[in-house]
Amino acid sequence: MPDIKSVATTPIDGQKPGTSGLRKKTKVFMEQHFLENFTQATFNALGGLKGRTLVLGGDGRYFNDTAAQVIIRMAAANGLSRIVVGQNALLSTPAASNLIRKGKTDGGIILSASHNPGGPDEDFGMKFNVANGGPAPEAVTERIYAETQRLDAFRIAEAADVDLSRIGDIQLGAMTVSVVDPIADYRDLMRSLFDFEAIRRLLSGGFTLCFDAMHAVTGPYAKAILEDDLGAPTGSVRNAVPKPDFAGGHPDPNPVWAKELMALMTGPDAPDFGAASDGDGDRNMILGRDIYVTPSDSLAVLAANAHLAPGYAGGLAGVARSMPTSRAVDAVAGHLGIEAYETPTGWKFFGNLLDAGRVTLCGEESAGTGSDHVREKDGVWAVLLWLNILAARQMPVADILADHWRQFGRHYYSRHDYEAVDADRANAMIAALRETLPSLAGRPVAGMTVSAADDFRYSDPVDGSVSEHQGVRILFANGSRIVFRLSGTGTVGATLRVYLEHFERDPGNHARDPQEALAPMIAAAEEVAGISHYTGRTAPDVRT
Repeated sequence: MPDIKSVATTPIDGQKPGTSGLRKKTKVFMEQHFLENFTQATFNALGGLKGRTLVLGGDGRYFNDTAAQVIIRMAAANGLSRIVVGQNALLSTPAASNLIRKGKTDGGIILSASHNPGGPDEDFGMKFNVANGGPAPEAVTERIYAETQRLDAFRIAEAADVDLSRIGDIQLGAMTVSVVDPIADYRDLMRSLFDFEAIRRLLSGGFTLCFDAMHAVTGPYAKAILEDDLGAPTGSVRNAVPKPDFAGGHPDPNPVWAKELMALMTGPDAPDFGAASDGDGDRNMILGRDIYVTPSDSLAVLAANAHLAPGYAGGLAGVARSMPTSRAVDAVAGHLGIEAYETPTGWKFFGNLLDAGRVTLCGEESAGTGSDHVREKDGVWAVLLWLNILAARQMPVADILADHWRQFGRHYYSRHDYEAVDADRANAMIAALRETLPSLAGRPVAGMTVSAADDFRYSDPVDGSVSEHQGVRILFANGSRIVFRLSGTGTVGATLRVYLEHFERDPGNHARDPQEALAPMIAAAEEVAGISHYTGRTAPDVRT
């Protein structure tokens, strides 16, 4: 039995963990006792670990391996019965959610800062997922934060590092460390949901694809499933080896950061299908030859065609989207005669609906889609569902989109991100917007009439909880919409996200460039919010 040491400490100065856990610069997590304090606060907030089982893994970013060893020794010192760890401390976020659910564990710790860059000068993160496999609800994160403010000691076992490279069970005192294949259980889950034989026939018939893993955690998953199981040629999965700094890149699957893939898909040798995933494997980008599929459109297409995959052949119970996500999926739900829910941003809000059986598919405009198979968004799952649909319909991506728009109309959509904005200035802008809301209805803005304006308030239909101030919405009489929201996914300053949506029913207009179609909305956003005044920017840093 290793010696257990109780180390005196002082509370940490950190913000409350949110849906995405606690994210800081890597060097902050590496400061003396910062990781230990946050870990002990998490364990304390759970009411202790005796007799419990947890899952542990991460996206392999810088400090992932060191942090995992610290957490394992602390878990042993705090009386945990068993900890299930992905080999080499690697687990994609959806794979971790699956292990939590399949093993009926008491939750899990995921080490990741999602789509943020990694490295000693970049970002690190840690979050706790509860027993349903989903992100900790606010009640749990509030308890964790309260513990960080009163912590006076942490417990840790004095022991050598556990060999996480070898699959099998290892004893660390009274605790069992179960090192597992990070891919096997997830791979089995995907096989149960999709028609692998139909996808194999598609790929053997000359259909080509490229999956960009962005040197992040989904590389091994995509190679095992797309190349080994489904027969895609070797090399179809690019940048497949996870690296601690993501090879110096930004593992965010969007047209800005996945430039190589975008260039390939618009070039003369473009494959039929392109896709990418992010740092921890929960986001996705979908491309066809010469066409980018917005996440909002992707969610709508998946909802309209999910029945073509065996796992969803019985139809959908309902769908859910985050409030800033376009209303394209709402049109599909209306056609199918199922409920469509609008929630605040954050996957935890989908968890209640999924657990209650009210929805089957859900998604966010920020490149996250998923279903009731886990309680996280899932990048590889989204790619496989698209491939299953393509195999069943035998149509190119562009034709599937055009057919969808003919049936449901097109929701032109874009998100403009203003990154690392001075937080005080960003908050002042939102505060000023909120003050003007009562006077906006009926007022003309950029030549359009405002029909309604509010600060989104969500009442959870399952547990009755209420979430206030979830984003400022400006709705126009012509069906257009602008949403303003500050994001907490960065580690420096604030990120202002402006969501722009314009609906056109006429199929003849669907060839327009989205930014051109949204030009009146862009002008309206500036007029109503004074973005350039508050941010000092004349244009967004990222358009998606």
